Amino acid sequence: MSFWEKLLNAIGNTAGNALSAVVEAIRTVFEGDPETRRKVAFSVAIIALSAKMAKADGIVSEKEVEAFREIFEFPEDQAKNVARLYNLARQDVAGYEAYAERLSALCVTCAANCTVLEDVLDGLFHIAKADGLIHEKELNFLRHIGEIFEMSETRFEQIAARHVSSGGDPYKVLGVSPSDDFPTIRRRYHGLVSEHHPDRLISRGVPKEFHVIANERMAALNAAYAAIEKERRAA
Repeated sequence: MSFWEKLLNAIGNTAGNALSAVVEAIRTVFEGDPETRRKVAFSVAIIALSAKMAKADGIVSEKEVEAFREIFEFPEDQAKNVARLYNLARQDVAGYEAYAERLSALCVTCAANCTVLEDVLDGLFHIAKADGLIHEKELNFLRHIGEIFEMSETRFEQIAARHVSSGGDPYKVLGVSPSDDFPTIRRRYHGLVSEHHPDRLISRGVPKEFHVIANERMAALNAAYAAIEKERRAA
């Protein structure tokens, strides 16, 4: 059975319940398969929180839908099932806070600044900026998600900086200070490249379709490092 079939079966078994029940289904249905559970939890997170973010912003643009499809490719005959979960999330009176808290609780092996939850935030940023601008309500939504995920303010700002189309601070992208010497910055850069390599994402349960975000993230890290290197050479 494919990854999407397992996911949609879990959705089908809880179709009449609130979104929080979907999270409980993920925990129980895939209890003996932690790898699949991580993948299902991640996918539901992107679908559900995207729906909540769209509701917060009040507008669902065609570009946002396209951005979602860039992250997840699903069979056309399953589109109605995915839309069903999306609408369930959008209509759930529990709100996104309750869902994000339950999702965060699934990452029982993670400490603060969990890399899996950072992947979720990157996916949400990708969708939020699809129309060319991250609106204030979207940014506030994402910031609150980061707080629920126990993401430090510094880490959140580092993630956000990767998604600024122009004028982004390269030091913030790498999580370093302008006062740091270049060898320190270089070590930090290589550490981030290793941490966020696509193979690492796969090993922590991120679906393979997420390579779009992985490539985007690596491009931001490379551009930031190149900008700092150019600046230091010119100094």
